Amino acid sequence: MYVPEKVVTNDDLAQLVDTNDEWIQKRVGIKERRIAVTETTADMGYEAAKAALDNAGISPDELDLILGATVSGDDISPSLACMVQNKLGATCLAYDVNAACSAFLFLLETAAGYFARGAKNVLVVGAERMSRIVDWSDRGTCVIFGDGAGACVLSAGDNYHDSIFTVRGGDDVIKIPAAPGKSPFWQGETPEPFVRMNGQETFKYAVTAIANDVNALLERNNLTLDDIRWIVPHQANYRIIESASKRGGIPMEKFYLNIDRFGNTSSASVPIALDELNRAGKLDRGDKIILTAFGGGLANAACLLTW
Repeated sequence: MYVPEKVVTNDDLAQLVDTNDEWIQKRVGIKERRIAVTETTADMGYEAAKAALDNAGISPDELDLILGATVSGDDISPSLACMVQNKLGATCLAYDVNAACSAFLFLLETAAGYFARGAKNVLVVGAERMSRIVDWSDRGTCVIFGDGAGACVLSAGDNYHDSIFTVRGGDDVIKIPAAPGKSPFWQGETPEPFVRMNGQETFKYAVTAIANDVNALLERNNLTLDDIRWIVPHQANYRIIESASKRGGIPMEKFYLNIDRFGNTSSASVPIALDELNRAGKLDRGDKIILTAFGGGLANAACLLTW
């Protein structure tokens, strides 16, 4: 993982918008987040990728594929994956998958397809500079997001067991408009290119997605929660996880949470959490874990794997 050095607290945000520490913690469970000052999205993705390669003992020239995920890339083109490839000095195939906050799980599923075709090593990277696409005058969204990146090196094996993906296309709940451009012929709407969310609808959708997906994976694989070491969710909102816990009958202690320190880092949140678990010695070889995520699209996903 990689996160910027700059820490922005809730009290810092209270200097920008009408909010306070108690209001933010009560509604989303965030105390602070990291915000990029000089790092680009590609810079953060590269740092996380380099750390993952070092951790795996694999060199860039051993990679068959680099998959990237971001909704806050530095450019429309080249992609995040292409820029990470460039910075690493790799020469393999590289491209992005756009699935917003669920994208890291989409990358894992895409990698599984390449392993079935004979690939040996795949680098997956989720990197986000959400501070670039947040409306800093909107207290409903600017308090939620943070910047960072997470990466994993995957190798062919038998420990990716099952996955669930649900896509309900539409922009009525979560939308990030593109830059309006300067066409002299355009007569349609020109919304500002910032994150827009219907908070209430997002909340209901996310709670249902987590509870249903986790329990579906358990049932399909004849497992119980006792068989699962950790559930690693997309870190969007503490209250979402809490409500999903109650709805799905899933003990809160099964969820690994770090949203209080990093906020919502979109596609980077799941790999950042995985790295923290790994480096803290809280994952042992053979542990079964479930990853679960939800976000724009609308798209939600979950997968079962053995560490």
